[in-house]
Amino acid sequence: MSTESLERIARNKNVARAAARQLSMEQLHKLAEVISEVIEQKQQEDYLRREEEEQKARKLAEIREAINDAGLSVDDLVGEQPKRRRGRPPKKDAKA
Repeated sequence: MSTESLERIARNKNVARAAARQLSMEQLHKLAEVISEVIEQKQQEDYLRREEEEQKARKLAEIREAINDAGLSVDDLVGEQPKRRRGRPPKKDAKA
C-alpha cells in the first residue's frame, strides 16, 4: 500500500470503511495494534525532540547570560570576517 493511499484513507472515513471491508476482523485488530504502536512511537519521538529543543534553548540562554555577565557581546566573540576575494578564480591548465 502506498503512502498516497494511506493518506487518502486517513483523510476520509468512507474510504477507510471501504478499505476495512476487504479485511477480516483478525486483520483489522492486527492493523489497530500496529497503528497504536506507530502512534506511540511517533509520540515518543516528538516528546524527545521537544525535550532536546528545550534543553538547547536553556543552554543558549545560559550562554547569553554568561556573555552579558562578562560584559561581552557576540561581536566580541566573533573575529573579523575574512574578506571575500573578488573576481574569478584562475582557470585550470587546459593543456592536459
